[in-house]
Amino acid sequence: MLTTLKKLFFWNYARSSWQWDILCVVILIFIFLTPKSWFESGERRTAMAHQTPSASTLLVGAEVVEKAQDTPQLEQRLRAFTGRSDLQVLGVRKVTGPDGKTTGYEIDIR
Repeated sequence: MLTTLKKLFFWNYARSSWQWDILCVVILIFIFLTPKSWFESGERRTAMAHQTPSASTLLVGAEVVEKAQDTPQLEQRLRAFTGRSDLQVLGVRKVTGPDGKTTGYEIDIR
């Protein structure tokens, strides 16, 4: 009995044996028939949530942004660009090239 459990635990069967086939079938049954609720937990979902309130980050060219500090104007341009009327700008970061020139902006939106 102990030998059988040890072989089962350490997967010590030859590939062409019937024991190997049974173990593969058991694994497939577990994968496809396990309910999702076994793996869902409100505690874990909260821990895996995004750390910032931003839903995404847009990378736009420097020609789109006239003044990075003018958030209402920037929101208006991005709403027209994305087609989202509920867009909010959370933060703006300048992206510079190797020569020090501004190449674009990273804009956090919600």
